[in-house]
Amino acid sequence: MDRVPALDEPLKKILGGNTAKVMAEHLGLHTVGDLLHHYPRRYAERGELTRLADLPLDEHVTVVAQVAKAAMKTFNHGKGVRLEVVVTDGSGSLTLVFFGRGAYAREKELLPGRRGMFAGKVSVFNRTRQLLHPDYELLDRESGSEAAESFANQMVPIYPACKQFQAWKLTKAVSTLLDLFEAENWEHIVDPLPTALRESRALAELPDAFRKVHRPRTKADIAFARDRLKWDEAFVLQVALARRRHADAQLPAVPRRPVQNGLLDAFDARLPFTLTEGQRKVSTEIFADLATDHPMHRLLQGEVGSGKTLVALRAMLGVVDAGGQAAMLAPTEVLAQQHHRSITEMMGELAEGGMLGGAEQGTKVVLLTGSMGMPARRQALLDLVTGEAGIVIGTHALIEDKVRFHDLGLVVVDEQHRFGVEQRDALRSKGSQPPHLLVMTATPIPRTVAMTVFGDLETSVLDQLPAGRSPIATHVVPAKDKPHFLARAWERVREEVEGGHQAYVVCPRIGDEPEETKKKAGSKKGEEAAEDGGPDGERRPPLAVLDIAEQLSSGALGGLRVEVLHGRMQPDAKDDVMRRFAAGEVDVLVATTVIEVGVNVPNATAMVIMDADRFGVSQLHQLRGRVGRGSAAGLCLLVSEAGEASPARARLNAVAGTLDGFELSRIDLEQRREGDVLGQAQSGVRSSLRMLAVIDDEEVIAAAREEAVAVVAADPELDGLPALRTALDALLDDEREQYLDKG
Repeated sequence: MDRVPALDEPLKKILGGNTAKVMAEHLGLHTVGDLLHHYPRRYAERGELTRLADLPLDEHVTVVAQVAKAAMKTFNHGKGVRLEVVVTDGSGSLTLVFFGRGAYAREKELLPGRRGMFAGKVSVFNRTRQLLHPDYELLDRESGSEAAESFANQMVPIYPACKQFQAWKLTKAVSTLLDLFEAENWEHIVDPLPTALRESRALAELPDAFRKVHRPRTKADIAFARDRLKWDEAFVLQVALARRRHADAQLPAVPRRPVQNGLLDAFDARLPFTLTEGQRKVSTEIFADLATDHPMHRLLQGEVGSGKTLVALRAMLGVVDAGGQAAMLAPTEVLAQQHHRSITEMMGELAEGGMLGGAEQGTKVVLLTGSMGMPARRQALLDLVTGEAGIVIGTHALIEDKVRFHDLGLVVVDEQHRFGVEQRDALRSKGSQPPHLLVMTATPIPRTVAMTVFGDLETSVLDQLPAGRSPIATHVVPAKDKPHFLARAWERVREEVEGGHQAYVVCPRIGDEPEETKKKAGSKKGEEAAEDGGPDGERRPPLAVLDIAEQLSSGALGGLRVEVLHGRMQPDAKDDVMRRFAAGEVDVLVATTVIEVGVNVPNATAMVIMDADRFGVSQLHQLRGRVGRGSAAGLCLLVSEAGEASPARARLNAVAGTLDGFELSRIDLEQRREGDVLGQAQSGVRSSLRMLAVIDDEEVIAAAREEAVAVVAADPELDGLPALRTALDALLDDEREQYLDKG
């Protein structure tokens, strides 16, 4: 090809059909731009200069040594030849091995007494350390350490590859592209960053960044290129989010201002405690949004137990005061029932509007779930369409077509990550004008993730726990190494119950699954099982609620009132168990993660989490938040068979080491490596973030957000920035841009 390709040109025109097909199928690389943005995952420096005496096995090294002797040998009855060259640096010796016809040429170069640098991977054959087909450069007598340093420090890019298309083939393909662009001085590359922004931030020009990321001479080159390319990703993403916020701000909405001496004031007067300073501050932010004539889009996040539900309820009551209705969408029936129960308890007679004994300012609070009986469901639907019910709490059943509202003013989504964009939009479309939106997350999110994943929402953070909350002590119980620790754990549970308190036991599995499912659950093999400390790469099935409850009832906790709770129970049965546990009629609740969020029983002080290594860090923190909600101290015991040195144990130690949910969410993300924070799995499209690390690049993301807001405010359609518009179209196809809507 004698012309410079465009960034959106298919790779088959440059590299040929077969190569392009393999790259598309196995690496997701389709266009010239895709390949240019396929950055090296690391750089081999041909190793640091290493003394022969210190050579580590299986590592890429570079040595400076002198040829001591060289000998050509035959094998396979004289059909094959190999050259063996012994080199020494005074600290030890090493054999270089070359096979085939190239051995003869090297024999003429690698003469005894010649000095050179040799780079390759160290292996052992016949108890002799060797380098097989090493790269080398001979040094003449004048060139000293400077030439040696220059050779050793050459940066060799190593690309993310696959077995169908090895890294060296990628290097060659990228090289082909770079040569084409260099030949024309990169004149067709359009730069998405506005010139003023690039210059004010002292960032590289785009051609220079591509050149230095793919063909660096020094580590400084790589850093310079990465700084620029991270900015591209952060800025384009933040422009997309800023445009989404700008578009939302243009939508009309009914302002919802609370009235004096209304439902909200009556509720506040009932509260047996005062709001924390954080709750007051966040409520002020929310009510300011609700009073405007465009829809609120706000993320409410905070520590486990920081009182998010109370803040959300006050917003809902304010909207009811203003003549609207409020809907709370919960991810599970257990949580919807729990919210309904706790909200009606907090409101008292204020939740009985229009009913005998209800307060004058009250409203009706209804529950709507998929498994409700027909008469109750019909009544709930009627209360919503007539406006009799000011507040509805429900599951995805709220989204169904037959659900109609009188005047939907506010949607509160609990546990946002469990809902898809379609579900959120379906509920929002039930208002005559777009309702205000408040999204609550159950676990804290690092600021950078909030700015990326939830970047279309304004953020409010609750970082204070209400007064009267007790600290929670957390300990890891190594059940395999020290079985007596597990016996002591059950003694502690019994002591808590005898002291008048209650306990949870959490298991990863229910226990009524078919045999095949159990096998799958326990069949993690290879790296995953070895990482978690499992024997021989084979794991047993996770412990199950039904099994553990039976064992405890007839063994360690015999004589105590033990009940089970899991998602496959009938709704009435679940509700009955939760009511009896809340009323103190159950001592120990053995449950799955249905109790993960929203369950509030202040008398529960102990929690034992079985197979704790099978849960994520944030999930463990969320579960732990179910205890210590009253005046008595909480205790959380993490039972695990993971080996002491395993990453799984490190995760558990992190949870035991801090109660700071923001810190744990950082650890969680670092260990999972966020990949595409826009959720590759959810959106089904390839990652747009290749260089940016959401956890590490907080300053870049914050600065990019600031610049993006300014750019979009001045030019919402980006008419004056066509290159940026093109980059936006390329990086954010329709599917991903819709995913941004979800947050």
